[in-house]
This record gives sequence, C-alpha cells and structure tokens, in this order.
Amino acid sequence: MKARVTVTLKAGILDPQGKAIEGALRSLGITGIASVRQGKVFDIEVEESDRAAAEARLKEAADKLLANTVIENYRVEVLG
Repeated sequence: MKARVTVTLKAGILDPQGKAIEGALRSLGITGIASVRQGKVFDIEVEESDRAAAEARLKEAADKLLANTVIENYRVEVLG
C-alpha cells in the first residue's frame, strides 16, 4: 500500500529555509511570492492490506521519527 506523510512546521515557528527560498526566488526574478514555508514529504510503501492499520503504523513512524512533534505537524495520506 502506498502512502504519503507530509511534515510541516507549526504556525509561529521560524522557517529560515523558507526565508532563504523566498529570497532566492526574488533574486531569480520570480515575483508575486508573498512567503514560503518549507517542509518534507515522505512517499512510503507499507506492507499492509488494512487501510486503518497502515495509517496507524505511519502515524507511529511520524511520531517516533519522521516529525519533531514539538515544532512540526504531519499529515498521513494512504493512497492505496
């Protein structure tokens, strides 16, 4: 089963990488970008046929390793 875990910084947490990307876009002449927040995407294949069990396993992985839940949020999507 394929899944995607998206990790982003919580609101209010400074994002220096996002600011650097924002500045780089401006220096490349790309206009109209108000702000950038960067994150991480994990495409994962789970050896599980039960959708709920796969989601539970992925949430455990995100809580324990993929995300720093003090400063980051995550979203789990089981794609099928």
